[in-house]
Amino acid sequence: MSDSNSKSGLTFEDTIVAISTPPGRGGIGIVRLSGPTARAIAEPLLKLRHPLAPAQARFAEILDSTGENPTQVLDEAVVTYYQSPHSYTSEDIVEIAAHGSPVLLDHLLRQCVANGARLAEPGEFTQRAFLSGRLDLTQAEAVRDLIESTTLHQARIAAQQLGGSLSRHIAPIKQQLITLIAALEAGIDFAEDDIDFLPNSQIGAQIEAIQAPLIALEKSFSYGHIVRDGFTMAIVGRPNVGKSSLFNRLIQRDRAIVTATPGTTRDLVTERLSLEGIPFELIDTAGLRQATDEAESIGITKSREVMSEADVVLLVLDATAPPHEDDRATVAALSGRPFVIVLNKQDLAHSAPGAWEQTVQTVETSALTGSGILELRRAILSLIAKKIPAIESAVLTNHRQQQSVSDATGALHRAHQAASANIPHEMILLDLYEGLRALDAFSGSTTSDDLLNLIFSKFCIGK
Repeated sequence: MSDSNSKSGLTFEDTIVAISTPPGRGGIGIVRLSGPTARAIAEPLLKLRHPLAPAQARFAEILDSTGENPTQVLDEAVVTYYQSPHSYTSEDIVEIAAHGSPVLLDHLLRQCVANGARLAEPGEFTQRAFLSGRLDLTQAEAVRDLIESTTLHQARIAAQQLGGSLSRHIAPIKQQLITLIAALEAGIDFAEDDIDFLPNSQIGAQIEAIQAPLIALEKSFSYGHIVRDGFTMAIVGRPNVGKSSLFNRLIQRDRAIVTATPGTTRDLVTERLSLEGIPFELIDTAGLRQATDEAESIGITKSREVMSEADVVLLVLDATAPPHEDDRATVAALSGRPFVIVLNKQDLAHSAPGAWEQTVQTVETSALTGSGILELRRAILSLIAKKIPAIESAVLTNHRQQQSVSDATGALHRAHQAASANIPHEMILLDLYEGLRALDAFSGSTTSDDLLNLIFSKFCIGK
């Protein structure tokens, strides 16, 4: 793909083409061209009733240009032309929306290539939008997040970032840093002219003011990561406490096998769900006890591994039985972890739970009747809600963003220490410039080609 070193006003000599709708049959299929010859490549394939005009849809007939009768009509289509720079990529774009027949769309694609277009690589349309300066890197990443969102909440966060929420949040912070750097540079350049430059106490105060919103933004990653990738929630406990029944109740269908025989669940059973728009993977595990055979032993080992790695754990206890020492050991093992004790089988219990269960969050349920399930969902959400930042519109959602902000805060921390130690301003500037480079990398101003290729290769073709 193209070099990113001259991003502003970048143009491409070639024209790319791809099918921009998902594979398979559908009511509509779109072939998209982007580049300087997009219009010249598309027009010979079409019989237009009216000439293409910028930002206007035109009715057209698709011609069988490879058949014996080149005037034979294969399909009807709606064609839209977007003139540079008023398009997604800032180039000329032509989109042909025909019926979603794979054979027809492939024919159009092949004819575009025959007329001079090149097959687009994954994410190349969005990469061109980034390289032309229409999108910054956080907005480009939000395009992929929006396409891959599985819940409305994910889509909302991605749409906010596509609209520039992260860019707007970073811009004033970056400007403050540039202003501080300029002040220090001026003080050094004109030191002999009796121009006052900032004392170290003021430098430290300004660095703290720049650093504070970045630290808050970095903390948002724990929540943004959950919004983007979801979280895992393991259901654990001794055999026959109702783990599989609770699993089925939470997913609202019979997915896990439920019997009265202890040790029925031998392997992990998983299901993807959404809780208030946040995706999560629910995992039913084998009962924790002394195994009776090799298969159950392997299942219990997997259960303990999942329990140690899950973001949230539901420890299910039998409300009809007294607390077991194994349960006490599990509670101790989960100390410091987000978990909820679920006292199940409340429809059969005749006494209140023991006092020891009240040391952690406890919810009484009946997987059989559904009693307490709503309260359990609320308890789970309360654990996740603790990770929600104060500014939900500015949320870091991937490791690249988090690393860039972390690099910036680290550099500013070193600059603050240098100022406190009365280190010469030339040395303080080295750390401040490092922080500025990290913020540039955050938005993509100085991102390497290798990283760009890695980011955009994860996009689908046609976007």
